[in-house]
Amino acid sequence: MSVPSPKNHQPTYLDDRFPGPDPYGPLTDLPTFTVTSDDLTDGARLAGAQLGGNDISPQLSWSGAPEDTVTYAVTCYDPDAPTGSGYWHWAVFNIPASVTSLAAGVGDDELIGLPEGAVALRGDCGRRGYYGAEPPAGHGPHRYIFAVHAVPTRLSIPDRSTPTILGFNLNFQASARALIWGWAEN
Repeated sequence: MSVPSPKNHQPTYLDDRFPGPDPYGPLTDLPTFTVTSDDLTDGARLAGAQLGGNDISPQLSWSGAPEDTVTYAVTCYDPDAPTGSGYWHWAVFNIPASVTSLAAGVGDDELIGLPEGAVALRGDCGRRGYYGAEPPAGHGPHRYIFAVHAVPTRLSIPDRSTPTILGFNLNFQASARALIWGWAEN
């Protein structure tokens, strides 16, 4: 019997404050790389700009992805939403490999700041832009996990698809995943 290798996925976002599961636990274990932000600190409370009503997507930068990366996908997901399926706040894919950062606010409803070729899907709020954190009052703190996936190909996903379809495709096609998260409570 072989001993399984240690998982690359070492979640920092698991603790007893949050009611939801580890959304990346059951997915394909992928190598990681580095993602940072000028607007959020990993594991810290989200700033007002990233909350619902303000809806300003945070600045994100990444490095160390596999050399064969052709595109990136960026998502924001709340696994603690009282839905049984979490809540998608943002989903963008086919970001060219030459792009290794997104400025704050590129996830606005006009999507003007997204790199050429990038595709934004409608999140659970029905918008293609970033929808800020807005957990139900009294439900406790929620995690908002920003994932950057490195993909060795362009994804052929219709722009009317859901973030769940994107996530399914990323599970089988991404070559690496980097995570950064914050939390909010109302």
